[in-house]
Amino acid sequence: MGTDNSTLAATGSGPGTTVVYAVSGMSCAHCEKAIGEEVSALPGVTAVAADAATGRVSVTSTAPLDDEAVRAAVDEAGYELTGRV
Repeated sequence: MGTDNSTLAATGSGPGTTVVYAVSGMSCAHCEKAIGEEVSALPGVTAVAADAATGRVSVTSTAPLDDEAVRAAVDEAGYELTGRV
């Protein structure tokens, strides 16, 4: 069949929570870096991996993420968070 993406959306295993978001407007490594810098400044965020090719941003944090805070950080970087994957 296909890959079950529900496990990518939010996983609670390990020392934190990881959420994958869809972000529009990323096209290069500079875009990835800009989003990474803004989102990593959020309280509790321990890792951010942005991928312009897929339009996905994976965010790992020590506590559940506030989607609106992540949305605001992505907006501050100049991009649009379109939702969780």
